[in-house]
Amino acid sequence: MSDAPLRVALVIGSTRATRFGPTIARWFAEQAGQNEDIALDVVDLADFPLPVAVTDTPEPADAATAAALSNRLDAAEAFVVLTPEYNHSFPAPLKVAIDWNYTQWQAKPIGFVSYGGLSGGLRAVEQLRQVYAEMHAVTLRDTVSFHGAAATFDADGNPKDPTGCSAAAKTMLDQLVWWGTALREGRAKRPYRA
Repeated sequence: MSDAPLRVALVIGSTRATRFGPTIARWFAEQAGQNEDIALDVVDLADFPLPVAVTDTPEPADAATAAALSNRLDAAEAFVVLTPEYNHSFPAPLKVAIDWNYTQWQAKPIGFVSYGGLSGGLRAVEQLRQVYAEMHAVTLRDTVSFHGAAATFDADGNPKDPTGCSAAAKTMLDQLVWWGTALREGRAKRPYRA
């Protein structure tokens, strides 16, 4: 079995102009960079504007965008989905990206980093668990969440109190490596069929 670092895609799920996701993504990438078992690829959905209507015959530009995103997701062996909570749910562009792909998620683990108001984005995560179950993905129990995210980071984009969130990130990343490695070995031994 391979001892190569686990290829993890960090998917930034919001595309709003005023989003806080890139700030958290930079911090999380630093956390992931401390784990030598992880090779991180940051996939920002703002770079992949997909049409809402999923079709077998998309316009050429849409087909190219969908293929580029699919290739990045397909190369990943595990995912961390970074999502805000908008109106007690997750952003529409994230659902569109999920719906444009299927096999890319299968038999792969997914961890979550969420942010929002008082709930810290946890309601969005609970809904995403249901969606990803339909994709045949394995979601991790432990998450990283930021309650009132904008107020918890300083002007340089670092958490004002990094102790709790750094510990949560380490726990989740350790679980992601375990599941990602086990599922990578499982897929190599016996290809997954949905």
